[in-house]
Amino acid sequence: MRQDCKCHGMSGSCTVKTCWMRLPSFRSVGDALKDRFDGASRVLMSNADAETPTQRNDASSHRAPRRDRYRFQLRPYNPDHKAPGAKDLVYLESSPGFCEKNPRLGIPGTHGRACNDTSIGVDGCDLMCCGRGYKTETKFVVERCNCTFHWCCEVKCKTCRTEKVVHTCL
Repeated sequence: MRQDCKCHGMSGSCTVKTCWMRLPSFRSVGDALKDRFDGASRVLMSNADAETPTQRNDASSHRAPRRDRYRFQLRPYNPDHKAPGAKDLVYLESSPGFCEKNPRLGIPGTHGRACNDTSIGVDGCDLMCCGRGYKTETKFVVERCNCTFHWCCEVKCKTCRTEKVVHTCL
């Protein structure tokens, strides 16, 4: 949050100043979270040094700061990486792959899905097809076209036959 202020008074003399706390824009919060998500690291949780409040005497467990109450240590999964900081996003398990079908987890896989060969986003053939490649087919499609509205309550269309190129993941 940040502080915003506004001055009140004759000709902006600022005889009275009103201040309030303001949240950042939704876009800036989303960008910050996306940056942290992209930099998230896998960790292992070590509880060898963990001490539960019942293992200490009851008086000391109430005085311990909340962040120090449970002393779990997060170690990087890859020992070459640095330990995560207080504001870093971490995860314990990798997400399941979306490329291959997994009925137990409800993942349909991407075999046979239509993709966009010109996109570099998630709908692009390179990413969606997981490097397996894709086939390209030319299909003729019959659809309504050149529709016009006639007073009252009637729409008249012509039937057009168009050629469409469809890309499908292997």
